[in-house]
Parts: sequence; structure tokens; C-alpha cells
Amino acid sequence: MELADVDTITVLGAGTMGHGIAEVAALSGYSVKMRDIKEEFVEDGYEQITWSLDKLAENERITEEEAEAAKENVTPLVDIEEAMEGSDVVIEAAPENMDIKADVYEEVVEYAPEHTVFTSNTSSLSITDLSELTDRPERFCGMHFFNPPVRMDLVEVIRGEHTSDETMDLIEDLAADMGKTPVRVRKDEPGFIVNSILVPLMNEACWIVEEDVATIAEVDSSTKYGMGLPMGAFELGDQVGNDVTYHVLEYMHEVLGAAYEPCPLLAETVENDHLGKKTGKGFYDYEDGEGADVPADQVREDVLDRLYAVLANETGKLIQKDVAPPEDIDEAVTLGAGFPKGPAKLCDEEGLDDAIATLEELQESSDATRYEVSDGLRDAAEEGGFYGADEEDDAVEFETIRVEYPTEMVGQIVLDRPHQLNTVNPEMLDEFGEAVDMLDDDEDVRAILVTGAGDRAFSAGADAMSMAGSANPIDAIELSRKGQETWAKLEDASVPTVAGIDGFALGGGMELAACADLRIATERSELGQPEFNLGLLPGWGGTQRLKNHIGESRAKEVIFTAERYEAETMHEWGFVNRLTDKDSFEEDAVELAADLAAGPPLAMEYTKKAMHAGRDDTEAGLETEAFAFGHLIATDDVMEGVTKIQSDEEPEFEGK
Repeated sequence: MELADVDTITVLGAGTMGHGIAEVAALSGYSVKMRDIKEEFVEDGYEQITWSLDKLAENERITEEEAEAAKENVTPLVDIEEAMEGSDVVIEAAPENMDIKADVYEEVVEYAPEHTVFTSNTSSLSITDLSELTDRPERFCGMHFFNPPVRMDLVEVIRGEHTSDETMDLIEDLAADMGKTPVRVRKDEPGFIVNSILVPLMNEACWIVEEDVATIAEVDSSTKYGMGLPMGAFELGDQVGNDVTYHVLEYMHEVLGAAYEPCPLLAETVENDHLGKKTGKGFYDYEDGEGADVPADQVREDVLDRLYAVLANETGKLIQKDVAPPEDIDEAVTLGAGFPKGPAKLCDEEGLDDAIATLEELQESSDATRYEVSDGLRDAAEEGGFYGADEEDDAVEFETIRVEYPTEMVGQIVLDRPHQLNTVNPEMLDEFGEAVDMLDDDEDVRAILVTGAGDRAFSAGADAMSMAGSANPIDAIELSRKGQETWAKLEDASVPTVAGIDGFALGGGMELAACADLRIATERSELGQPEFNLGLLPGWGGTQRLKNHIGESRAKEVIFTAERYEAETMHEWGFVNRLTDKDSFEEDAVELAADLAAGPPLAMEYTKKAMHAGRDDTEAGLETEAFAFGHLIATDDVMEGVTKIQSDEEPEFEGK
């Protein structure tokens, strides 16, 4: 079966994951049958879908028509025979219990059409074992969505021992058609990719506290602000549910051995029903306390060493067992766990030899099997890293941006953190400045285009997590200056610059767009300076540049209200130069940059200088203008323009 043959999807389970998956499938145009064992369960699940779709429409993520169509695509059912009739793909989202799932498949097999492909949304159970509960193990694989399915982009597609290539290809295509990013898990390993990385890391955090090496606050501070993860380890455990972490770890312990023995601190927390936010108390108190208030100033290097060592070792094991290559591991963990970089890249940067030394020291002092260095880690260290030794070449590699050349004479900077809405962290500031300098120095580049990766944002502003360590006033001042200076590189570039805005351009993202010479935006885009909502002001030039584009009164309105403004409004106010639609955005943005690139380079450069000089001092601007006019009059470009003015030919300016 191919993707074109898939019309009807049956989702088994109407709980949190079940109704979320059903909503995703319905939004993608599939006919969805959502089945559970009781009428109240499916009714509640459908109500949750309706609420979510209405919210998406209210926030203009989808249209009201799309929301209504998706609602009509979902049929809530209790009768299993009716649920299976005509089903092309089954996505089982029953509770994470092998006995319960076995009962589900016993019913499903009885009524499923011959052609139906089975998948399970299990987060840890064996795909091979589950497939053997059916009459078609070759047409069975894992399809692991992440919570909440509507928002999370990752789907792990897991191969069981019997799974055919055709089944894997079909389900990967299906996940992609649902707007998700499928990552193939090549072997049926407990925890698959993301949980194989996260769960041992969280267990090690517990062992560090259990052994009285550090406090929960110090471990979470180190995880969140030292490693740059979106949450502290204990904060994440409370968010996910400590029982979930514990049960995945128990299964890993059962299958993989003593290296995955749950820490007594974690076991005790679960036994006391301190499961996290859902019970009001976990490692943090959410009822009588302040919840997860993670300090930014208690980062411990020894804690980081242990956590990085475990991270490197678990990454090495996945590669050694051929579960996934480093690129896929990094993609999965970045998408599924919100890591700023994947574990392979993080550990390469920290140094694999250091990780091995830490593990060997820990094993010698504790004799714990979890510190045995994996062959995968040792092999990677010998090769110079999970990605191998850096090859010496002239290409500049970036982590948070991409530099592309979409057409002759146009250099494009793509803000490349799509799953974080292209929010700006310190690394992006460094890399963006380097990229502007590189393109501005390139004689073949006559215009710079800046866009955002993905289909949701140009940039939603500063990455609050990565900037949180700048609570110190002195550090915050330096951060503001750094942002101002970096964005100013785009404004001061000698070539014309264009900001291509599709989606959100908020806070620092709007401040970046303000530095471009021209702005083209899709009609669906939203722009704004929301800093007042945080008790802040725009700190990367917004108080100065915005008024140059739309006037001081309008600029005050945008900043003081902290509201989001439609692209059409910003076009009327003069901030956006051109409006376009989503379908033609890329083509139109490149075409605008290419048109500017075809202009006279020297005249472009001097015009920008004159305009900038005259912002606060008209006399200085006029003097710059006069000097530039005198310099340009004797250039080859002017002769080219004069020669071609009376012909039908376009002048070809060379900047001479």
C-alpha cells in the first residue's frame, strides 16, 4: 500500500495521546475513526478535539473553515467492528501496558480488513512483541507521537524485527503528510531514540542527588543553564510525570540489565505518589510551594561532567547498536526533547575523551555498571567525534543559521531553529554577525536576504531560556549591546538587504527585520514588540529604528501596547514594503533581492550611507550625498547606465 491509498485512519484510544493524534490526522484531511471502550471516553476525547481546534482558529493558526472540516473528519465510536470497517491504517494509543494492548489487538485482528497496516504509539514497549500479537507482523511498526501531538513535530517510526521496508516507508510518508518530521528508528530498542537519551539522563540526575553530590536546585540549574536544555532534569520529570519516567526505566532495566536500575530517589518519589504537576507534587511542590523555580546561578561543573558523560555514553550505545546514526539521534532529540543541539553535537563539543575519563573515574569509585564505557563511545572518540574529525575546508559551518545562494548575486541567511520558532540565542547572534560579514565581503554577493526556516516564524524574538542567565544588570546591558551591534551589521551592510517575513516577527525578530533595507511579508504574518508584557523594553534597537520606519507615534503604539499586528496593518503604516501570499513567498522574496542585486553596487552603498548619515543630521546627510555624487560620476557604472539608457538593454553594473 502507498500513501495515496490511505483514506481512513482508526485511532484506538481517546485519551490525551489518542485524541491528539486523531486531531492531527483530521487536520490533514484524513477520515478518522476514534474508538475507545466507553461512550464517555470518546465523548470527552471529541470535546477535547473541538476545544483545541477552536483555539487554533481563535489564534489564527488555522481558519475557521479548516477547524470545522477537521471536526467533521472525526467520528467517535465505541463499537470495534464499526471502527475497523474500511480502515487503512490503525494507530493504537492504548495505555502503556502490554496486557491492555494485547486485549486491544485481539479485538482488532478479528475485524481489521486484510490490507490494514497496524502501528502503535507506544513510548517504550517492544514493537516486535506487539507485532506478534497480530496476524500481520510485517505490516506493523511503531508510530510514536510526542505530547501534545498537535504541537510537537517529531514522530519516531520504529522498525520491529518483522517490519517490512514498505511498511516503514508508508508510515514515514504518512507522518510527513500530517505535517510531522518522521525519524526512523532502525532497531527495536527499549526507549527508542528520545527516551533512550532522556530517561538515563534523568536517572543520573537522581543518582547525583541520592549520593549527596549536589542538590536538586544545583542539578536543575546545571541542566537548564549549563547545558542549555529547556528544563531542568527534575523539572522535566515533574512535567512528564515521574511515574512515566520510572516505568520506562523499569522496562529498560528488565530488558537491558543493571545499567538501567532506577535510582531509589525516583522509586521513592513514585511510591509516595509524587508524580509531578498532575498530582500537585513531585520533586517540586506545585500546591503549597512555588513549583519549579530553577536558579540560574547554581551551575556546577562536576554535575555537568557527569551528565555529559552519561549523555555521550547513551548516544554511543544507540549508534553501536545501529538504532540510528548521529544525525537522526540529534534530529529526534532536538525535536522531541527541545535540546538546543542534539546530544551527539553537544558531546562532540564538550569532548568525548573527557566523557570517557569521567565515566572511567565514576566506575572505578562506584563499580556501577551504568558507567561502563560503550564501544560506540570509544569508537567515536577514536574517530574524532560522533561526526568524525573536522575536515579542513573553506566552508563555514553554522549551527543556528544556514547560508544559501538561491540565485546569482544573492546571499541568503536562513534563521534555522524552526522548532523553537527561530528564536535568537547567543550562538545565533554570533553566527548571524559572522554570516553578514562573510556575505558583505563576498564580491559576488550584491544583496542579502534574511528569512526564517519552517513555516511558522521569521523569528519570534529572543530565546528566553538561553538568555535567562543574563538576569544580572551588567550582563543584561552587554547582551543588549551585543544584539544592537549584531543586528546593525545588517543595516550597515554595503549591499541592499531584504527581510523575508513569513509567520511571527516578534521582539528581537521584528528588531532584526527593522534593520533590513526592505521587508516583504506574507499576509498571514504577525509582527510586534511584546517586551512590555515582560516588564522590559525592546533592547536590540527597537526604540530607535522602528520610529524611523513608521514614525514616533506609531512606534510608541506598537511598543506600549505590546500587541501583535497583522502584516497588512504594518504595510499600511510603511514598515512592510510588499505583501505576498504563502504559496509565492519564497519566489517573491528571492526575486525582490535579485532585483536589488542587479542595481548599481556603488550607488546602492553610497545611498545607504547618505540616508543613514542624514537621519539625525540633515546637513551631514546632504554632505554625504554630494560627496557620493561626485565620486560616482566618473565610474564605469555611470557610463554603463548612460550608454544603455537609450536602448532596450538592461545595464550590467559591475561596481566600478
